[in-house]
Amino acid sequence: MGKVTGFKEFERKDETYKPVKERVTNYDEFTQPLNEAEITKQGSRCMDCGIPFCHSGCPLGNLIPDFNHMVHQGEWKKASWILHSTNNFPEFTGRLCPAPCEQACVLGLIDDPISIENIEKNIVERAFKEGWVVPQIPNKRTGKKIAVVGSGPAGLAAAQQLNRAGHTVTVFERDDELGGLLRYGIPNFKLEKGIIDRRIDILEKEGIKFKTNANVGVNYPIEKLKKFNAIVLCGGATQKRGLPIEGADSEGVVQAMDFLTQQTKVVLGKEVKDQVLATDKHVIVIGGGDTGSDCVGTSNRHGAKSVTNFEIMPKPPGHRSPSTPWPYWPLQLKTSSSHKEGCDRNWLINTKEFITNEKGELTALKTVNVEWKMVPGQRPELIELEGTEKTWPCDLALLALGFTGPEAILSDQLGIETDFRSNYKATTVAYQTNIPKIFTAGDMRRGQSLIVWAISEGREAARKVDEYLMGYSNLPTKGNGDLPAM
Repeated sequence: MGKVTGFKEFERKDETYKPVKERVTNYDEFTQPLNEAEITKQGSRCMDCGIPFCHSGCPLGNLIPDFNHMVHQGEWKKASWILHSTNNFPEFTGRLCPAPCEQACVLGLIDDPISIENIEKNIVERAFKEGWVVPQIPNKRTGKKIAVVGSGPAGLAAAQQLNRAGHTVTVFERDDELGGLLRYGIPNFKLEKGIIDRRIDILEKEGIKFKTNANVGVNYPIEKLKKFNAIVLCGGATQKRGLPIEGADSEGVVQAMDFLTQQTKVVLGKEVKDQVLATDKHVIVIGGGDTGSDCVGTSNRHGAKSVTNFEIMPKPPGHRSPSTPWPYWPLQLKTSSSHKEGCDRNWLINTKEFITNEKGELTALKTVNVEWKMVPGQRPELIELEGTEKTWPCDLALLALGFTGPEAILSDQLGIETDFRSNYKATTVAYQTNIPKIFTAGDMRRGQSLIVWAISEGREAARKVDEYLMGYSNLPTKGNGDLPAM
């Protein structure tokens, strides 16, 4: 694959970023792409490794060496053909996926791994530019009607696959625009919303019907779902985790997703009443994941006086930990582009109290340093360290603590069984709930996870729905391409 000696001749190169002072003045994407010649070199680094562990690292089973080789050969259209065979939306994963495939790359044992994610992004952007991404309209319809609830990556992937099988698909979205968390949960500087719109345009031309402002079980009656032959629930894990301590209900303590959603709506020209702003405030982001990072980037763009990030877990090592050896996803410190824009990061710290003034406005918070006691066979124990209490000035605290699971509206009204985490019960064998005609996929089934897992589950669930309705399915299984006509 690639050039036999390419990994010896060429070093890994990634996209660069616009300078911090320039990019924090707006909400546009700020990556600066490599030129075609350099991307071709990056594709040629893909070595003839014999067993491509990147396949197992990718939840979609993308045919990574194959499209890398096509890029090396300058066969961009074939590369797009291969990439789209296993991934419905590489423009999303090419921007937002943490790239577990790269951490499983065989070359990564001795050198920097192949820049798979960036190559993927360049392939799909070239495909859109050249007009190779076109609607795939099924030759005939089966007469079966399917409802997909949720228009995030799982719902969109399931809808596209089922539409390709000839079924008539309607997607219900409770928000005013499509995309789920891709639309309002991901800042524009990481994913400009025109990227979503151009893909939705393709899906609509393929025959998929979309209904926005349709919150099933709330303003869209459950009874109306009975007319569908099958239902696929892809509503995501949307219950935000809170912080049950004194002062948590005070003004200035805000859920991260609410903060990010408001800003995205403003960027899109929508009216937002009483927008929460970080301007000239001491901002503390509680939670060290991707959502916390997005809050850091957004706060810097607001012009925050200071931005501090708390994480209750230990600081990860700078290199792969022995506890997560290759080809597993590594325990390793991640520093995002938002962190580099300005942020004081703190680990092993627990928030104990939010302090307010007489008006109920947040002015500070109290913390304590902690450590984790690890006993084999037992759950880790959090221990607070005496004498480490500290008070931090804080005008805005953003809770980026993840999600506890899906909401119970649909499960209660439809009678769907859930597990102890409130996830909708369904196995990866069938993606089928206790009600035979109702299926579920993505975060609603597995809990909060990655976009690439959502797309994978949407595809897999679609095949099971097709089998349920028709007795068989020609839709692909994981890692086996659904190759479109060129």
